[in-house]
Amino acid sequence: MPDFRKLDTKLIKKGGGDQKIMDYKKAGVDIEAGYKSVELMKKHIAKTMRPEVLGGIGGFSGAFSMNAFKDMEEPTLVSGTDGCGTKVKLAMLMDKHDTIGIDAVAMCVNDIACAGAEPLFFLDYIACGKNYPEKIAEIVSGVAEGCVQSGAALIGGETAEHPGLMPEDEYDLAGFAVGVIDKKDLLTGEELKPGDVLIGMASTGVHSNGFSLVRKVFEMTRESLETYYDELGTTLGEALLAPTRIYVKALKSIKEAGVRIHACSHITGGGFYENVPRMLKEGTRAVIEKDSYPVLPIFDLLAKTGDIEEKMMYNTFNMGLGMVLAVDPADVDKTMEAIRQAGDAPYVVGRIEAGEKGVTLC
Repeated sequence: MPDFRKLDTKLIKKGGGDQKIMDYKKAGVDIEAGYKSVELMKKHIAKTMRPEVLGGIGGFSGAFSMNAFKDMEEPTLVSGTDGCGTKVKLAMLMDKHDTIGIDAVAMCVNDIACAGAEPLFFLDYIACGKNYPEKIAEIVSGVAEGCVQSGAALIGGETAEHPGLMPEDEYDLAGFAVGVIDKKDLLTGEELKPGDVLIGMASTGVHSNGFSLVRKVFEMTRESLETYYDELGTTLGEALLAPTRIYVKALKSIKEAGVRIHACSHITGGGFYENVPRMLKEGTRAVIEKDSYPVLPIFDLLAKTGDIEEKMMYNTFNMGLGMVLAVDPADVDKTMEAIRQAGDAPYVVGRIEAGEKGVTLC
């Protein structure tokens, strides 16, 4: 269970007449706090382990055996890296840090799953103004939960204390994931054809994109975020901080049902207009019916409160669909059932037509 949160232990000397020996803690980096963070997070990391992980905590790198995949014709690694954007500001304002790590994992593994690959392992990077061990461990607990949900091992990470660069109470979180697939099974969109059916999977909310706009629409204070909204059935903060849905199990379930997905898109920053075309090949156009699935209340509240035009909403947010995939019409029922068995909510949301590459919302 390697975890490589490295801590530089060099001493710093202050020049001048009377030279005064400084240590790293006086310079703003608490090595002991770093050690405590690692100890506190070990139990969370342990939950994510896979038999392919080699070595233990404290090494310089993470090792992962590929022996289990040697029967693939052409084993192909698929990677993804991402962060949580300014959603971390909400976690800090609400002093709730145990779910933002799920977002970091989700943003990476969902991208990998879009290619049809199985996530294998994940590494996280936490930059903070000051290392508060309990807070860091809380963040990593969310990362570990995301890894458990996606089947990826947390085989390494880094916690970097940045005194003078970041305020003491602030942090940022990013990650990197690697998956594997047999090259012949890679989802490239080349099998996409007119007549294919588009199936969307429900999101849990805003996920991890568009929060710069969210923070302009709503007042970012503890009082505002703790305000209860009947239409949300929860507080504003809880609705906005809902973790990004991880779709790895759903896509695996579809594959195990014998369905060949023709194309797949993770609806992230840029919404439908930017992400749906990324799964299309030239000469194909996606047509999505906006009333084919329920738009989540948080998006209605955002649009109303911020007076945001509908097209901008669909060009910024996922609007209730976190993943869109295309399958042959004959495979629709099997696909829908496989998604339900994985615990996700599927909707038939549109079709593929011949035409200029792009998306039409109607």
